[in-house]
Amino acid sequence: MGADVTVLDRSLPRLRYLDDVFGGTFKNAYASAANTIELARQADMIIGAVLIPGAAAPKLISKAQLSELKPGAALVDVAIDQGGCFETSRATTHQDPIYDVDGIMHYCVANMPGAVARTSTIALGNATMPFMMALANKGWKQACADDKHLLNGLNVHAGKLTYAAVGEALGLPTVAAASVL
Repeated sequence: MGADVTVLDRSLPRLRYLDDVFGGTFKNAYASAANTIELARQADMIIGAVLIPGAAAPKLISKAQLSELKPGAALVDVAIDQGGCFETSRATTHQDPIYDVDGIMHYCVANMPGAVARTSTIALGNATMPFMMALANKGWKQACADDKHLLNGLNVHAGKLTYAAVGEALGLPTVAAASVL
């Protein structure tokens, strides 16, 4: 669509992968606090899509830094379901999706895929079908033993929490997921 896009990430292998797959159709850079605010100062729109599984999203732009952004710039917080990745983010709805803080527009709709329910359901089905087939064909123990990604999705078993990040955030004891197989 002609946008000048830069993707920030902390994983250099992931950045190389994106460059290979998308053939340099956008720029990428290492996600540091300095790079983030430097690029944010130039941006018309900033899409924050940070995910730390089982934990709150880190704050990428503080309220004080809003004054450094272009007047009328927009922040889209895809991480709002994990607490938001901008200090000034607060969950909004599809019915009332935007608000202004110091001249910066915010779009922080929780459950953004809900706006395109059919498409997001098809995408979710496509992404999860291999896991469902493995569970159906092998049973949960063997499917988890064969696939570390599926095993990483095991959060609780027999009353024991197996997801370390959730246990740490809530101060609860955990057991290793592999130990319940």
